[in-house]
Amino acid sequence: MKYLLLLPFLALSAHAAAPAFNDPNPQRYDITKRASEIDPEAKEHPEIGFVFADKKGAPQDIEHANVDTRVAPQGKLMIWLMGYNGTLFEKVNSYGIHAIQVHYANKWFGMIPDERRDDGKSLGNMRLEVTTGVDSSDLCAIPKPDSMMERSFQFVKYLAKENPQGKWEQFLNEKGDGLDWEKVIISGASHGATSSARFAKHQKVGRVVCFCGPRDQLDEWQGYPSATPENRYFGFSHVLDGGWSGDHYCRSWEMIGLHKFGPIVEVDGSAPPFANSRRLTTDFDVKGDAKRAHSSVTPGKAAAKGPNGEFLHEAVWHYLFNHPVDQAGTAVPQDEDCLKDQKK
Repeated sequence: MKYLLLLPFLALSAHAAAPAFNDPNPQRYDITKRASEIDPEAKEHPEIGFVFADKKGAPQDIEHANVDTRVAPQGKLMIWLMGYNGTLFEKVNSYGIHAIQVHYANKWFGMIPDERRDDGKSLGNMRLEVTTGVDSSDLCAIPKPDSMMERSFQFVKYLAKENPQGKWEQFLNEKGDGLDWEKVIISGASHGATSSARFAKHQKVGRVVCFCGPRDQLDEWQGYPSATPENRYFGFSHVLDGGWSGDHYCRSWEMIGLHKFGPIVEVDGSAPPFANSRRLTTDFDVKGDAKRAHSSVTPGKAAAKGPNGEFLHEAVWHYLFNHPVDQAGTAVPQDEDCLKDQKK
């Protein structure tokens, strides 16, 4: 394997527009708060496993935020649609990116009837409803205050007051009634990656970063017109992940249009900027373990490491979150061997 080292962080043009920190005690802030304490309109939906506390009373609606005021800010906010990953958040903070993880209805898979799961629409429609609060599915009823979109807005408003050192108010829109989504990087792993991509089809965002995703191999939404320009989507997955053996990732990436921005690049044999591609893969040795392969592309225990324990995909993560979206590779044809119509 070719070791990939983290490139020195270069100031990007977007940095000039970001308000500089004025923190008398620069540091990395780690902030948590329960969604039910931030917004009195937030409600539970136990019918899809969306609750504030488990049966033992342990809080389930804790939200996380991190910012490092020692690092020059980019003026970008990552919203993470998965369980909190402290290592990942530390990485993006080191790039000058703010980061939050909010409590939203991401435990709904088992609630969809079998006959609806593969109908080509139900998965995407429910993803859209739980992320936006827009009535999109007859299988759930998620009002706006309980959606990812609104809970992110309410959390940022809270952070603007409680952590003024972080200058979170820069992520509010001019009217102050929502987020400035052009400054948002929506990201997730697995079903969080899929929900990120589905949300970006509906709402224009600054960037989409999908780890081991997106999937929904029988759904149609990947081919819908996208509010977010196609060149703003980035994906990274391991070739032994089941999403590859089933042609799920290649299908989604091509339906979204990512082949227009370069070939699939295997990162372990190449170096940044990876042909300016939006489709990155790794084949590092996971001992044939598909489950490890699935989780290996995010910072954590399953990730590729060198002999001294250093992460080997530092440069990949840096690229996914920082590569200028207007720099793209050369378009390539779609892969004829990638099965697009999986209903046959």
